[in-house]
Amino acid sequence: MMKIVLAYSGGLDTSVALKWLQDRYSAEVIAFCANMGQFELLEAIEAKAQKIGASKVYLEDLREEYLGEYAFKALKANAAYEDNYLLAAPLGRPLIAKRLVEIAHQEKADAVAHGATGKGNDQVRFYSSITALDPTLRIIAPVIEWEMKSRNDEIEYAEKHNIDISISVDKPYSIDTNLWGTSIECGTLDDIKSSPPDAIYQITTSPLLAPNEPCDIAIGFAQGIPISLNDQSLAPVELITQLNEIGSKHGVGRIDILENRVVGIKTRGVYESPAGAILHYAHKELEKLVLDRDLLHYKAQVAQTYSKLVYYGLWFSPLRKALDAFIDDTQSRVTGSITLRLYKGNIIILSRDSQYAMYDYSLSTYDVEDQFEHQAGQGFSYIWSMPLRVKAKTDIKLV
Repeated sequence: MMKIVLAYSGGLDTSVALKWLQDRYSAEVIAFCANMGQFELLEAIEAKAQKIGASKVYLEDLREEYLGEYAFKALKANAAYEDNYLLAAPLGRPLIAKRLVEIAHQEKADAVAHGATGKGNDQVRFYSSITALDPTLRIIAPVIEWEMKSRNDEIEYAEKHNIDISISVDKPYSIDTNLWGTSIECGTLDDIKSSPPDAIYQITTSPLLAPNEPCDIAIGFAQGIPISLNDQSLAPVELITQLNEIGSKHGVGRIDILENRVVGIKTRGVYESPAGAILHYAHKELEKLVLDRDLLHYKAQVAQTYSKLVYYGLWFSPLRKALDAFIDDTQSRVTGSITLRLYKGNIIILSRDSQYAMYDYSLSTYDVEDQFEHQAGQGFSYIWSMPLRVKAKTDIKLV
């Protein structure tokens, strides 16, 4: 009998896929569910997989590894796809793929499978990551192979085979969650002329309904990694959990964007990432304080490249690993504290502090303590504008 390891979330696609794989391939299907901080009760997911027919269920807590080895690496890079999307789901796919391959080897499985669609990004992320780790392993994508053409068809299939699902024709949203963020797609969101219904948001309060009193918080960093909240040292999972709770209460972290998918089409995505939004804002402010101008500007270019590698499913590429070496070097001085104010969806900087601060009051101020040599400015401006001076003189000669 063929043996397949399926990346199982308990959602519509993977629940239908679990049954479909058994029937189509006459296969033994092992379900693997990664605890990345999603909202669903993991015990219920395990029971559901067993009920559908999984021969074995792997349920693993990968939250610490996800944050430490994936999300925080992207944070140090300031990686935000198309300047907005904080990549919660894309950062989780290579970790899930890694464990899929490891479990397949352990179970001596013939193939691995996932629930991604043919025009989605995840098919590329899973395929590329799995191939990078074991190019000989067969990859099955049921949603691409099966005869069902729509989510309504899947819902009918689930009902026919007594598969419990939380989705319905009236609420057809595709929702993916983890500690770093929530992705919400499909349904009424496909109409880009309409604003998202408030009911789709999973954790964040509407900024209109957020508290009238602001909330001030201090984030501590050590070499680019967030380590404390309000001077209290916290492990990654607890830190992100608390920031999500605080940010959600104050309406922080909602993003509604039209993004360019890997396959070339544009899609509308709504995201919630309170902790991610807060930490990205704080991290950038700290870098502005401690990095010199040229490094800061060049690193912004690296951030764009890094975000595309993550989004495109190229986490295991040599380029991403090489960029990590550069980024880690830039973070050697990114240590300090940033104080922020959260208010009705806004993040406002209050103060910056670091022993590596490159800000010099005596050079920046215009009061009596000003020590800048203003007389040097004229000579500097003369040399700085020399190419323009030469170009202008040349233009005059040609008239």
